[in-house]
Order: sequence, then structure tokens, then C-alpha cells
Amino acid sequence: MITLTDIELRRGTKVLLQDAELVVHPGQHIGIIGANGSGKSSLFKLLMGKISADAGELFIPQDWRVAHMAQELANSESSVVDFVLDGDPQIRQIERAIEKALADEDHDRLALEYEKLDNANGFDAHYRAEQLLHGLGFDQSELDRPVNSFSGGWRIRLNLAQALMSPSDLMLLDEPTNHLDLDATLWLEQWLKSYTGTLLIISHDRDFIDNVVDRIVHVEHCKTNAYKGNYSTFERVRGERLALQQASFEKQQKRRKEVEEFITRFKAKASKAKQAQSRVKELARMEDIAPAHIDSPFYFSFAQGKKAHSALANISQGDLGHDGRAILSNVNFDLHPGTRIGLLGPNGAGKSTLIASLTGDLNLLNGERVYGENVKIGYFAQHQLEVLDLQASAFLHLQRISPKSTDQELRNFLGGFDFHGDKALEPIKAFSGGEKARVALALIVWQKPNLLLLDEPTNHLDLEMRHALTLALQSYEGALVVISHDRHLLRNTVDEFYLVADGAVKEFEGDLKDYQLWLKNFNRVPTDSGQKTGELEVPVIEEKIEPVDAVEVLSAAEKKRQRQQSADARKQLAPLRKKSNQLENKVEKYQAQLVEIESSLAEADLYLDTNKQKLKQQLGLQAEIKKSISENEEQWFDIQQQIEQFDS
Repeated sequence: MITLTDIELRRGTKVLLQDAELVVHPGQHIGIIGANGSGKSSLFKLLMGKISADAGELFIPQDWRVAHMAQELANSESSVVDFVLDGDPQIRQIERAIEKALADEDHDRLALEYEKLDNANGFDAHYRAEQLLHGLGFDQSELDRPVNSFSGGWRIRLNLAQALMSPSDLMLLDEPTNHLDLDATLWLEQWLKSYTGTLLIISHDRDFIDNVVDRIVHVEHCKTNAYKGNYSTFERVRGERLALQQASFEKQQKRRKEVEEFITRFKAKASKAKQAQSRVKELARMEDIAPAHIDSPFYFSFAQGKKAHSALANISQGDLGHDGRAILSNVNFDLHPGTRIGLLGPNGAGKSTLIASLTGDLNLLNGERVYGENVKIGYFAQHQLEVLDLQASAFLHLQRISPKSTDQELRNFLGGFDFHGDKALEPIKAFSGGEKARVALALIVWQKPNLLLLDEPTNHLDLEMRHALTLALQSYEGALVVISHDRHLLRNTVDEFYLVADGAVKEFEGDLKDYQLWLKNFNRVPTDSGQKTGELEVPVIEEKIEPVDAVEVLSAAEKKRQRQQSADARKQLAPLRKKSNQLENKVEKYQAQLVEIESSLAEADLYLDTNKQKLKQQLGLQAEIKKSISENEEQWFDIQQQIEQFDS
């Protein structure tokens, strides 16, 4: 059992943890969450013995073996498979002893060491290392390459593989999915489910931690608050707790009052009965989930870009690839206003190549690429952070692309990405990966694109920023193409999926669960060499895969029809939702004015004879505002009824 008692951690003058308490029982799988910079990684360093607490006591059983995922990039000339095998120092020690015994021709010693190797499961170590590497996306042909020949993202994967190779009672993983694609994320998820030791994992991927952990520790306000259950349970419970805190309570009660007033006014009217029921449901949802994010520091949305009435981008009979070598052949891909596509496919199949070809960053090897008249592309690539000017501030980055905007406009906008005060003016060289990612996203949002091409946009983002991005994309009215290992983002922002595999791009008739089943079958398909691709001996949750028959075909067709209906409804609903939002904003402004006036009317001096004229003006203004609120509410109610007709 691990215990932290009254722990205090400081980084310079900044207090990260103060009087922090935590108890971890053997075998628990715990998700460590919190905003970037809250102290999660420092907590891991404390557990690994790399730093000491400034105060308090830490207890870890002395006989526990601790494995952790290194964050530093290895510059080793060792082969990939040897680097992973180094994760098990006991086996490496035995192997060296065997080599010495062979050199000394000490047969008794050799027999003893071989027995040790057998007890340590060393005879299959090489095979297990290869399976880990296949699961994390490495091809068989890459296993003998030196570690330092790979890019940074792939070397991070090697650090993860080495940690998984290490025999351990306690495993510490810090953002293990950041540099993984969806396929590798799904594989890692299954591997960790089968891990019998104690697992502490820092992650901002809600679906991933939902499926892996049984407890959440939220680092917030220098404390470690523990919650039973996964992230979804945490979200609901934290919302309930926040609702009891004064600031959140007041915000929530304002909306609750508005909803309840509406229900009271209209529940007796037959024409409004359905609306009333809808508001009742809204109230329940608000109480359940919304409070969990009420204190989020992020608030932004995509402004309406230029209207387009024809195709935004089109690739016809395209061969796509690099250095004259085609990765995708005969690609036909159309993007129209309102299209919302998620790209699926195995690692290295060409998803990023397709997006880069759509942007024009890659020339087509064959075929034609055509852009619409008013297209404006917003492109977030995996290497986006590398092109930022490290010496410039977030404010300067924004000012360079919008020199005519006022300083206040730029500062207000950056505030929505949690860059306030001096933070907006600091050179970004000292920013974390998450902060740099927010700068890159802010630059895209500011430019009002009508076509968004996003390649792993959630890397480095914490949970609250991912939540804000998901909400912004939900209300985004342009076309959207997304590559992401974040399943929650995909489920909540796209209408259809395309599969990039086997050198082709085609519509995928299914959802993310169907894709997971497809992937299992894909990984069982033998290659030309006879080796099974990604054949991984990892316990998985058994799901019966039936042969494709007529019923499944009909089901797939029905799914396609439903997605098309959803896309059509989105297009028709967009102007209604826009008007609804405008009316809501008006009502909020009027209500704010009404609060000021009623506060003024509560002052005793206003009722003196000398203030009769002022009193009359205030009462008249009060009546006008109430009338405006009522008129705008009526319009909003009518629009909501139209929206609900679409939803029914």
C-alpha cells in the first residue's frame, strides 16, 4: 500500500501540493487528472524518488518493483528490440552471466543461470518484446533499426514499450497515448486492463481512462481529491460537489430559475407541453454534467467563416504519397459545406498523407485537386507546434496575422484560451506542450476557416481544454475532417467515418465499435510473407464476430442512412440554432440590465420627493426591459419548438 500524508511540494516559489493525502491499495488502477501545471508529473517524480517532499511523509513498500515511462528521448544506438529488452534488468543480468559462464566453460554455473532465466520467463522475452512493439505500431522490418534513427514521437513509444516490458508491482505512465494513433491506443487499453499490478496513469484521454481505471485522483487547488469509479463517474460526482460551492451554485441557480419559470408558465399550454418536457430534461442534464465544467478556464467558439455553396475541396483520381512513392491510389474525396468526417485506419496507412494532400502541403503524384471559390482552410498538423516562433508571445503571434485588430480584442480572444495578463505577452519558448497547442489552436480559430483539417488536435491538451474544443467543434458550421485517437472527440463531432487502409480511401459503414472489431480482423490477416500482422497475445474482451450476412449489410446501410439524415438535419438546424443563440444572448443582456435597475430601485433614496423624475424613468425602463425579455423569450420558444420537431 502507498500512502501520502500531509505532502507539500514546491517548484521554486510555486506551491504544487499542500497537505495532500492519498492512499493507494495494491492492484488499483488510478487515473491522475488535473490541469496542465497542477503538479501531476511532480507527483510521479516524488513516487519515483527523483525529488523529495518539502513536507509530509511518503510510504512505498520497499520490495515493490516500480516501472515508469521515461519522458526523455533516448539517443541510443541499440536496436529497437534490444532497447525494449533493457526494460527487464533481471533478464539482462542473467544473459550477461550466461555469456560469462560460456566463456569460462563453467557448465555448472551455466545450468544454474539457465534455470534462473527459465524462472524469470526469459526464454520468451524476445518474443514478448516484439509483441509489445507490434502492438505500439512498429513494423517487423523496423525492429533491428537503431533507436536514434526514429523521430521523437516514435522514441516516446519505445519508452512506453520499455516500461511495459519491465516486471513491476507499480507502474507509472505519464500521458502514454499522446503520441499514439487510435489503433495503438486501443491495443494499449487492452494490455493495461490485463495488468495485475498497481497502475497510476496521467492521461487527458477520457475514453481511455474510462476503460482502464477504477479510481480517479484529481489534482486541484494543491490538493489530491480521490473519487471512486472512472472518469464519467468523477465528472458526475464532481459536478454535484461543485454545485454545493457558492460561486458555482449561484451560476447554476440562475439558469435553474429561468428553466423553472418557463416550465411553470407553459406547462399548462398544450402547444408548449412538449417544450416544457424538454426543458425538464435540460434541467436534469444540467444538474448531472454541466457543473463539472462550470469552472473551466476555456471559452471559445468558431466564428462563421465565408459562406460556400459548392464543394470546398476535391481530389479526383489522386495518387498520394511522398518522394514519388504512392501510399494511396485512385483517391476520390469530396468535401462540401457541413461535411464532418473522421478518418480511421491502421498506423502508417496514409491518414496524415490524405490531410496534407488536401491542404496542398503535399503535391499529388497523379490526379487533380480543386478548391472551391471561397474556401479557407484551418489546418492543425502533428508538427504544428514546431512552426511556432518560440521567441514570440501568444499575443504577438495573433497580432502578426491580424495587425488591424485592437490590443483589447486580441487580449479578450486569448483569454478564452486561458492566456491572461502577462501570460499572453510571455515568449512561448517556456510554455508547456499543452500551452503551445492552445496557441496553435487559437491562431486557427481566429482566422474563421470554413474547412477544418485536424490531425491529432488533442495531443498535449488537458481534459478541460479537450472538453472546450469538443463543444466548439459541435457548434462549428463549416466542413471538418479529423484524425484523432480521442474517441470521445470523434463520437461527438463527426457524422461519418472514412477508412484509410490497403492503399485506398473508402467510406466506413459503421461506428467506432465496428472499427474496433474491424481492426481485430485486420490484425489477424496474414501478410504475403505468411506472418500475421500485429498478432498480439494480449487478453482482450471477447466479442463474437459473426460472418457478414444480409442482416449486417442492412444494418450498415441503415447506419449510413441515419448519418446522412443527421447531416441533413444539421444543415437545416444551423440557422435556427444560430437565431436561438442570438435570442438567448439578448435575453441574458436584458436580464443583466434588469438586475442593475432593480438594484437601483431597492435604494431608499430613490423614493425621496427630489428623485421622483428619476424613479419614474427607472420604472419605465424596467417595464421596457421586461417587455423585451418576454418578446425575445417568445421568439426563442417558437424556434425551440421548430428545433424539437426536427429532433422528434
